[in-house]
Parts: sequence; C-alpha cells; structure tokens
Amino acid sequence: MTPGPRIPWRKSLLVRLLLTSVAIAVVSVGATAWLAVQTTTRAIQEERGQVLSDDTDILRRLSGFAAAHPDWEGVHSSVRDLSLTTGRRIALTTEAGRIIADSAAPGTALPARASATVDPLNTDTSTEPGAQLAGIDPRAVGPYRLPAAERARVKALAEKRLACVRKHLGDGRVRQLPSGRTVVIADGGEAAVPSPCADGALNTPTRTEQKALDELLALTAPCLGPDGRKGQAASPLAGIGVDVIPGLTAAAQDSGRRLDGRQTQNCFDDARRTQLDPYVAPRARLYLGALGQQPVGFDLSPSNKAKIVGVAGLVLVITVAMTTVVAIRLVRPLRALTAAAQQPPQRHTRVAVTTKDETGYLAAAFNDLTARRQQLETQRKAMVSDIAHELRTPLTNIRGWLEVTRDGLVEPDPDLIASLHDEALLLQHIIDDLQDLAAADAGTLALHREPVRADDLVAQTVSAHRTRAQSSDIHLYTHTDPGLVLDADPVRMRQVLGNLTSNALRHTPAGGTVTLTARHVGDLAVLTVEDTGSGIAADDLPHVFERFWRAEKSRSRRTGGSGLGLSIVRQFVEAHEGTVTVGSEPGKGCVFTIRLPRARHTDLRTP
Repeated sequence: MTPGPRIPWRKSLLVRLLLTSVAIAVVSVGATAWLAVQTTTRAIQEERGQVLSDDTDILRRLSGFAAAHPDWEGVHSSVRDLSLTTGRRIALTTEAGRIIADSAAPGTALPARASATVDPLNTDTSTEPGAQLAGIDPRAVGPYRLPAAERARVKALAEKRLACVRKHLGDGRVRQLPSGRTVVIADGGEAAVPSPCADGALNTPTRTEQKALDELLALTAPCLGPDGRKGQAASPLAGIGVDVIPGLTAAAQDSGRRLDGRQTQNCFDDARRTQLDPYVAPRARLYLGALGQQPVGFDLSPSNKAKIVGVAGLVLVITVAMTTVVAIRLVRPLRALTAAAQQPPQRHTRVAVTTKDETGYLAAAFNDLTARRQQLETQRKAMVSDIAHELRTPLTNIRGWLEVTRDGLVEPDPDLIASLHDEALLLQHIIDDLQDLAAADAGTLALHREPVRADDLVAQTVSAHRTRAQSSDIHLYTHTDPGLVLDADPVRMRQVLGNLTSNALRHTPAGGTVTLTARHVGDLAVLTVEDTGSGIAADDLPHVFERFWRAEKSRSRRTGGSGLGLSIVRQFVEAHEGTVTVGSEPGKGCVFTIRLPRARHTDLRTP
C-alpha cells in the first residue's frame, strides 16, 4: 500500500494543540505573575508606610527620653520595649560610634548608615505635635519644670479660671504642659478668654519660671545689646518658648538697635539651646533595621527570582504535559481512522469507537460508511451477476435456434422467426431499462415536465393493460379526483404506472382485482396501484425496489420479470421530486403509493 501524504508539522493537530496550550500557559503565567507583582507591590507600599510610621514613633519616643534626661542612662529598657513592640532592631550610638543601647545581640554589626540623629534641641518638627519652629522638642523644659507645690497652686488657679470660662462661654478644658503648668483652653483656643476671667493671676510666672526667664534674658542680652533686659517677658508660657519673642523684640527696640524679627528669633533660639543643653541627653545616632539582619519589606533576591522562575516553569511544564496527554488521546483515534481510510477498498475494516465525543462520532460514522460501502459492493457484484444471467437466457435461445437452423435441422418458419423476435425484444427491453437506470444514477435522465391530467394518465395505463387483464380474468378499476393535474413528464409517468400495473397483474390470481386511484392531498398528488395478489413478506419489503430483486428466487419468467421494473419506478419518481412506498400483507395483496407535486398552472386545453 502506498502511504498517504505526510501532514506538514505546522498543520498537525497535535502540534497545533501543543502550541495552543503553550500560548495559554504563557498568557496565564504572565497574567498570574503580573497580578502577583501588583499585589506584592501594593503590600510593599503598605508595609513601607507602616515601617515609616513605626520609625517616626521610635524617633519621637527616644527624642522625648533625651528631652527629659540629662544623659542616656536607663535608655536600654526603653529601646528593648520599643523593639519588641515594633519588631525593629534599634541601636543608639554616640557621634563617635560608641554603642549606647542596642536591641540586637552583642557583636551584631550595625546597618550601613544611621537612620536619624536623636537631638531634642535640633529635632524634626514632625516628631512631636506642637514642636517649636526652631526645632526644639517641647518636652525639653529644663529649668522651667515646676516643683510639686507650684504645680498644685497653678492647677488651682487654672480650675478657678475654667469655672469662669464655662460660666461665660459654656465650655472649656484644662491641659498640662510638659513643664507641669496647667493652662485653660476655651472653645476658641487658649487666647479666647473672656475679660471677666482675665485676672492675670494664672499668667503670672511662678518663682521657678521667673528665675528661668531671668536666666534666659541674661543669655539673650549679648545678642540683643546692653538694654536687652528691658524687654523682660512676663509670659508664664516662656518655659516652652511661647509669647517670649515679643518681649525680647521690645527689649531690642528699647536698646536702640535695629534688629529684624529673624535676628531676634535666632538670638532667642540660641539662648534657649544654651539654657537647655545641661538638661538634655547629648546627641546620638539612631540605627534602625529588621530583626535577624533581614531587609525590611519584599526581598527580590536571586533566590526569590529563581523561585518565581521555577514555579512559572513548573506551571508551564504541567500544562504542556497535561495537554500532550489529552492531545495524544484525541489524535490516536484520528490516526486510526486515517490508517483505516488509506487501506485498499477490499481491506477496509471497522475502527474501534473508544470515546463518546466528536472523534467517537466520526469513528462511528466511518464504520457506517464502511458498512454501506461493503453493502453497495455486494449489491454491485450481485447486479453484475444478475445482468449476466438476464442477458444469457435470451442470447442462449437466439444462438441455439440460429445454430440448428444453420445446420439445416430446423426450417426457418414464421413461428421460429417470431420466437427469435420475442427474444430480441426482451434483450432490447433489458438494455433500455439498464440505460434508463444508468442515466438516473448519473443525473442525466432527461425529463420533459408539463401539466398532465391525472385521469388521462390513469386511463391510458388501464387501456394499455386491459387486454392482458381480460385474458387473465383480472378486473381493472380506476378512481380519480376531478381536476387533478400533475407536474410531470407524461412518457416517464406512463412508464411508472405501467410497470406497477404490470407487476400487479403478474402477481394477482384469476378473479382478482387491480385498482388505480389518483387523488389530491394538500399540495401533493397521490397515485396508488392496489392489487389483491399474494402480497409480499415483511422481511422482503425493504428489498422491493432493489435492482434484479425478485420474491421468487427461482428467477422464473413465469412468475417474475427482469427485476428492474420497480427500480426504474423509484428512480423516475425521485427524479420528479416525489416518493414511492409499498405496503403489503401476505395473502391480501400490495399497495404502491406515489406522491408527486401538483402542477401550479392548470391551463389545459380540453381535447
């Protein structure tokens, strides 16, 4: 067997399935990776925001410790607690690099660079609400811190003023400053105090505050001039640097020196830092990092990249493997079908149906096609044998009579010539029938369709067979609906009804009847030929219209014709876009029914 054409790899179903699966896998892996990156990036941003918030809180709390203590002694417990709370490594060193406190184990290397500098006299204004514009931590109060007695006296004055404020304004509250002084805050703020309540007692500096103010003015005097003390401020809030600048500015003006506000502020800030320096811890460097020396946030290290690539590759391999298994299962029956179809016709075999999907249906259809082909091949062989048998008998008779006549054994009398003529007509009839069937099979059967009156068609058929019916003592009956017109070839339709009537007369015994009817049913014309003959067995009905088929297997011409008449009937009726069926009950006769389209135009001339 010559192998079939080789399928190009780019058109192979298996290759296309694999390429499709790879494309799907690449898209899915890419989409998953993109989603993972987006999600991870968002998580990193959120984590960084949390880390920044934690770092700010650590700096604020350590700056508060430095503002309230003259040194870093005792900061170890605070560093340890902050590390446990935030999950960060916290280390403090001097500016020279000496370790002050470290939450990590001894000997652990510090991060590459410091995160911030802890200096309450020069701090970030965002580390503590209400921080000074100069960068001085408001919790650094130094000599302005009130002793317990003064705190109690100022608190009593504050509560007295709060009662007055509530009486006139309806609401208010008190707040204690880092120095220990209590102030009253009305709805409009600290300055919104009604006149009846502004007795000046609460705002009068205590002895401790007055002493610190005198010291501050003394430190400011070298910068403002010899008359700087004239502007001695009386604000009790001077301990945190509020309302002191106006007094100092006035002192500068009284001294005759023309200083702008910025110069005055700088003088005041420098003096305050000098005054508070002995009361706060020295500058320190703050190192922050992750516990265990791991970087904070998402670590896209080479190992993590390798993990991502490995997982993506594993997904791709699994996808390709699963697709390969499915593709092989799909392609295997197709290859079996291809191999079976490429076999010679005589070696065609059935293909096993292993699935119930489209491939399984295709295999079942192929098996049906193979079975029909084998059936057609069997019918073809039988038809060849039948044709040879049908032609052999008359040819044998003609040859035999001609040979004996040639040898002088028989005289060529009129009876012999008539017999030879009948045999020649039989041959001509068989050949004509075969030619008609061949034309119908090839689609070249010529039809000359025209409106045909059904009653005329039936009458002509009965007239042609009346003599034979009378000689056989068979009664012919007809019944037609008036005005029924067919759209048909009259010659072919007379041949159809003639074959059916001849077949009915052949199988109807003496005394029987053959009835031809023509009636209309909707848009169809229904013609029937009914007899009261022997009928056809139920097993034989499917074979009635097959070529050369006879109910009598003996092929006797006394009981059967050539076996082509009913085949011609079916071919001619189907050529007219109609149908022919048969119904029979053994012992009660047969009914052949023809259904044809009615003529759309019935303009017929009356003969």
